[in-house]
Amino acid sequence: MDNLDLTVLRQVAAWLAQDRRVVLGTITRTWGSAPRPVGSVVAVCDDGQIAGSVSGGCIEDDLIAKVREGALNLQQPQLLRYGVGAEEATRFGLPCGGTLELLLEPLNPLSSQIEPLLARLALGERVQRVLDRRSGEVQLLAPQAGADILVLTEAQLITHHGPQWRLLIIGAGQMTQYLASMALGLDYQVLICDPREEYAQGFDVPGARLTREMPDDTVTAFAPDGHSAIVALTHDPKLDDLALMEALASPAFYVGAIGSRVNQAKRKARLQEHFGLSEEQLARLHGPVGLNIGARTPPEIALAILAHMTAERYGVKLRSSASGASGGSGCVV
Repeated sequence: MDNLDLTVLRQVAAWLAQDRRVVLGTITRTWGSAPRPVGSVVAVCDDGQIAGSVSGGCIEDDLIAKVREGALNLQQPQLLRYGVGAEEATRFGLPCGGTLELLLEPLNPLSSQIEPLLARLALGERVQRVLDRRSGEVQLLAPQAGADILVLTEAQLITHHGPQWRLLIIGAGQMTQYLASMALGLDYQVLICDPREEYAQGFDVPGARLTREMPDDTVTAFAPDGHSAIVALTHDPKLDDLALMEALASPAFYVGAIGSRVNQAKRKARLQEHFGLSEEQLARLHGPVGLNIGARTPPEIALAILAHMTAERYGVKLRSSASGASGGSGCVV
């Protein structure tokens, strides 16, 4: 769930606290290009107010009209499809021939579990919300291992909420302040590792967690998966290499390290000689880390790193010359 949809849930909670009738719509399937991804939500209040979006506005207008006509006075969850044919697709702002499916859920202040869900999200937890399509009752569970994929069956709708992507940063320096803060804004769950007293003392990024464990132990405990990124920023081979030897052998979608191209070559030689990493594993290392956008200052380099991570998340292929924000004149090593 992204920040837009979290805002919707907060508005829903406010409406329910005012004893308003509210319908929550969740995109369960799309065919063709769609304005919002599966799992996105929209909420409609009984007076026609709306929060969130699932299209360019036409579907939202239709939902508002249905509320005002009393057509959405639902007793239990109901599936609704838009844009089955070319004419409807055009009317509802979808690409010609596209289709979008919503599960409309009438909310109840108690059984819908909106307030408990928000409370757990405020703690940074990841939560699985299980809706019974017959009764409308909701259970909040800890997510199972694996990808956070929306599941729709005849009996249930299972959605996942909270940070789905995780970032582990090695080093609690100035650049980490910017990288961690920006990553939190992109819905990453952020963990920072630095066993050095002089760096960890007094370091604080609201919303991120700091551990003083050694980097290799931290990576192991972090248990990286395909939704995880690990970035080493200490400039200290004794720390960065410990993290990278574990990270490069993991399924993490992004592993990067700050430093010049010369130092990256030395790093790879050390990792191969002392830790036995293969050429294939070493090829996964993004170093110099980040996109080459001419970044010089810590916030600019943090931006370049997150831009590169975003490209990797979505499978965008970049030219080989595009990487290396930390290898230019802005790098101190």
